[in-house]
Amino acid sequence: MPRVYRGEMLSTFFCLFPLQKNGIMTYYIERVEEMKTAKSIAKLTEKMIKFYDGDLHDINHFLKVYAYAKTIGQCEGLDEMSQMSLEAAAIVHDIACPLCREKYGSADGKHQEQEGPALTIPFLKGSGLHQACVGRVVYLVGHHHTPEKVDGPDYQILLEADYLVNADEGGYTREHIEQAREKLFKTETGKSLLQSIYLKN
Repeated sequence: MPRVYRGEMLSTFFCLFPLQKNGIMTYYIERVEEMKTAKSIAKLTEKMIKFYDGDLHDINHFLKVYAYAKTIGQCEGLDEMSQMSLEAAAIVHDIACPLCREKYGSADGKHQEQEGPALTIPFLKGSGLHQACVGRVVYLVGHHHTPEKVDGPDYQILLEADYLVNADEGGYTREHIEQAREKLFKTETGKSLLQSIYLKN
């Protein structure tokens, strides 16, 4: 007997019972949109891995930043659009690193912000993300090393997620991390993760 997937079952249900609407139909539409978003993010992740062309550091870095960003965003209760922008930005935030290393000899933050947006726009083409989301992601990529200009929770959480990973990769001192806790971290979830990972003892 062929396997019937949940989406097919729901589609069949609404074909057979078209008058079932309002709450049920709204729920169905929302679930479909959630599945589309999840697929867009998954495809973007796959594309980013291919983009880094076997560079394990860059691949592992963005995957860890993405995991932290997604976790913090969901725990903080971000709205759907902000969560989508956050997750997509976490995936592509360091897209300029390979170019910066080749062009400038290093991938420092300011050069990343300078070069990143122009690379992000074509990279996100055909991603399935809303246009407003694409614009926000491009903005975040161009500012993710500028904590002075935080203008939303997605921006703030991206900074926190990136720091959580950089602290390990860069071997930051306890003093550096404690200062970041006071000056950089704003979300309760981000502070909790920072404490659990680096300041337990």
